[in-house]
Amino acid sequence: MIDPETEAEILRLIYVEKWPIGTVATQLRVHHSTVRRVIEKEKNPKRPKPRPRMIDPFLPFVTATIEKYPSVQASRLLDMVKERGYPGQESQFRALIAQLRPRGKREAFLKLKTLPAEQGQVDWGHFGRLQVGRALRPLSAFVVVLSYSRALFVRFFFSQSLSNFLFGHELAFSWFGGVPRVCLYDNLRTAVLERVGRAIRFNPDFLKFAGHYRFEPRPVAPYRGNEKGRVERGIRFIRSRFFAARRFSDIDDLNLQAKEWCETISLERKWPEDKRRNVGDVFGEEKQKLLPLPENPYPCEDRVEVTVGKYPYVRFDLNDYSLPHTLVRKTVVVVASLDTVRILDGNRVVAEHRRSFDRDEQIEESTHIENLVDAKRAAGVARRTDLLLRASPSSKELLACVAERGLPLGRATRELMELLRTFGHKDLEAAVVEAIGRQAPHPAAVRHILERNRRSRGRSPARPLPLPDDPRVKNLFVKPHDLKSYEMEEDIDENDKEE
Repeated sequence: MIDPETEAEILRLIYVEKWPIGTVATQLRVHHSTVRRVIEKEKNPKRPKPRPRMIDPFLPFVTATIEKYPSVQASRLLDMVKERGYPGQESQFRALIAQLRPRGKREAFLKLKTLPAEQGQVDWGHFGRLQVGRALRPLSAFVVVLSYSRALFVRFFFSQSLSNFLFGHELAFSWFGGVPRVCLYDNLRTAVLERVGRAIRFNPDFLKFAGHYRFEPRPVAPYRGNEKGRVERGIRFIRSRFFAARRFSDIDDLNLQAKEWCETISLERKWPEDKRRNVGDVFGEEKQKLLPLPENPYPCEDRVEVTVGKYPYVRFDLNDYSLPHTLVRKTVVVVASLDTVRILDGNRVVAEHRRSFDRDEQIEESTHIENLVDAKRAAGVARRTDLLLRASPSSKELLACVAERGLPLGRATRELMELLRTFGHKDLEAAVVEAIGRQAPHPAAVRHILERNRRSRGRSPARPLPLPDDPRVKNLFVKPHDLKSYEMEEDIDENDKEE
């Protein structure tokens, strides 16, 4: 064996200096066969044979599958080759698939720069669900980032509705102390109703809001998330630096903590354009150039038309809210903010409640229920009076006399109704006529006459029939049928039998 240095010198003298083999052997004091072996080794280098891999028998199948389905995941391919007997590990298989999978062209992006107060980027972020009583509500974060300073605002909501979308803007502009000239969006339904290429149809309610605050809404091109990458990074920053492992009692507590975080930690991070400055310092400069806020805020409440059923409640956002019973079977307007629910009949506010984010809760105002109870009682008295007058027409004159004496009509009506159920309408009518004729127009006198007449006919004292506490039964009046009709039917049946 010779050392690598001697071997390199042999090759130099043979190929560069063109010495013969014998001369090289003599000068370097090695055997001529050694010189020949070095030359042969250089001409035919021995390469190590590749070690067989466990994936080799499956490579044709894997390659064909990737060619046919370029986007198939490595985990699915692993399941398929394991079904065919592959014994290897997942990590090794994934490394091989990364080498085999065709790589498309990687797109390069320009670094976007904006002027101070020129642009804000807006988006929603999903943050799981939050239990509120019996309801499991989706939790979403409304995020706005000023593109120049990277100042960030976040507010959590239970839905991504248009009202919350507008209210989030309003809160963000108030916190920034002004409005950026342009706001970027992806194709959110609350902002863009329809888009075909560059033809865009905005949500008209959102356009009114943008006109009120004097900013230009601008949707980014489809599948171009890089155009609003600052708000995307802002959402990731919120997940990692604010929301992760955070404790809070409810959404109000969460938003209170988020507001404090936006005013402290969020503004203390380094400004990407110059690491010597922080976001708060740059935001202080940008704030002076934002568009001024309008004098009046924009009305961002939910407005929904609701038809009231037979019960004095309206259904809104999984809960029931009471309203005056006089509005049943009518259409009213529900106007809801994050704190209150107002019910309007035309331009008149007929009810106002605290808003609940629970589920199947009844939010009531005591006066609504009390007024309904009073109305039902009055209706019950009127119905009892109507039944009494149909059964005993003379009772109308008796009740008029009771009213002239200043006695309670409701009590007199109830007593006469009880006598009607106990003695029947014929006996009651006769007793009322007699009581009026004797100048004793009072239910007690009518009862005395009815009991006297019953004793004179040798019948036992009448006992009131107990009935269930159901107005459909207690207020039911049935006129007795003439029994002669039954006798006629029996005569007809007998004649039929004789024939």
